[in-house]
Amino acid sequence: MIGALRSAGSLLRKVVAGLILVTLGIVVIAFAVANRQLVTVSFDPFNAQSPAASVTLPLFALVIILLIVGVVIGGSASWLRHGRWRRTARRLERDLARLREDLESHKRAAAAGPVNIPQAVEPPERLKLKPPVH
Repeated sequence: MIGALRSAGSLLRKVVAGLILVTLGIVVIAFAVANRQLVTVSFDPFNAQSPAASVTLPLFALVIILLIVGVVIGGSASWLRHGRWRRTARRLERDLARLREDLESHKRAAAAGPVNIPQAVEPPERLKLKPPVH
């Protein structure tokens, strides 16, 4: 029953993701068709008439390139920011593996036979607590 629900949820998630991607693709194609005019991007702040460094390309290409650059910069910043959590997760995974090995060794020792537990020893007289006085 639960497996069928997970399968249905996975199928629904794939259908929704497909619809979103198809819609996004149609919007991008419509934007590209509507914005084919050439624009010049200048990287020379001192000479606007004949810049030393400039690029001429369609407006839709400029917008798409800037979106891709923004996604790469944002992803890099997020990846760098979460480095501390990845280190912590790796350390905790190592600790978990070590603890599992310890648990297995204790289980093997317990299965091997009884462990000799020393009998309780009476503490020396000087360490015994005296009853409170009223």
